[in-house]
Amino acid sequence: MDNTQGPPEPRRMLSFVYNANPSRVVFKPGARLDIAAELARQGLKAALILSTPQQVNEANDIANLLGSSAAGIFSNATMHTPIAVTDQALAQAKDKQADCVISVGGGSTTGLGKAISVRTGLPHISIPTTYAGSEMTPVLGETVDGVKTTRSDPRILPGTVLYDVDLTLSLPQKLSATSGVNAIAHAVEALYAPDTNPIIRLLAKEGIRALAEALPVIVIDGANVSARSTALYGAWLCGQCLGGTTMSLHHKLCHVVGGSFNLPHAETHTILLPHTIAYNAPAVPEANKDMAEVLPGAEGDCTVGLNKLIDRLGVGKALKDYGMKEEDIDKAAEIALRNPYANPRPIVQEKIRELIRRAWAGEEARPDL
Repeated sequence: MDNTQGPPEPRRMLSFVYNANPSRVVFKPGARLDIAAELARQGLKAALILSTPQQVNEANDIANLLGSSAAGIFSNATMHTPIAVTDQALAQAKDKQADCVISVGGGSTTGLGKAISVRTGLPHISIPTTYAGSEMTPVLGETVDGVKTTRSDPRILPGTVLYDVDLTLSLPQKLSATSGVNAIAHAVEALYAPDTNPIIRLLAKEGIRALAEALPVIVIDGANVSARSTALYGAWLCGQCLGGTTMSLHHKLCHVVGGSFNLPHAETHTILLPHTIAYNAPAVPEANKDMAEVLPGAEGDCTVGLNKLIDRLGVGKALKDYGMKEEDIDKAAEIALRNPYANPRPIVQEKIRELIRRAWAGEEARPDL
């Protein structure tokens, strides 16, 4: 009997475009302690330091490290980057004759830094304290008159990012979990974005794997430095994915729900992600397989894996618990269909309404839409 086999099937012909983000990244414990040297390296001497009111202590610490190179602190960064707050910060930057901005915090503060930088040309140094990933993207989301819109421009990307795991140790465990799932969402959508590529898919799978491994440990032991470092590493990779591809349905819904109804960003991502993935999974079998391979207990189905991960994290599952009203569901669905983002499955209003309703009620995601 002839048991010889023919030659292996050739891999399909590859064709893609990959644009690497040009930012400088310093990833190490205590990275923030190098901030004065970083300013000196860039020839900068007057930094406006940005934070939320809750993280003004971290901003003060950076100011102390900078000494005379700290031009001032603006501590009113707000989620969804409302334009009125940006105008206030711009006025302070001009008044203090700042030659750069330093954002210390999560997505709200990073967004404010981006908004100032892209309007003024001032260099932006980002020091993340969450897993939001905004620091690795050329994307800016801003809210005007209750509507959040996004734009992408290479000038929006922070020029320098200092990742210091020590700054994440005080991040509350539940917020760590939702911030981490927010990061996972960036990588998930990158897997099936119309402009994805093999490099992005490698980064996405590794980012999801790292976060899915680290977040359940962090919710039990928030002082676990190894898990914190792994989560921060995963968030960096996931942020790069978001920065290198086009956003789809999930991010559109989060921008609609968060910006129009003032819901917290990370929690909104966490609640909606299993539902948006359940909606899209039938249209993206390869991405489904990629996710299932790195989500523990997925059993070949990424929706199952995400449901299990969020159950392990013990975080909220209902938008109504964060202030969204039942009568807001129809409005959210209607807004979501305006200028829809690219998506692998057609956007059907009644199906999107039902998706939002399930997320509002806190039902488990299921692939029957």
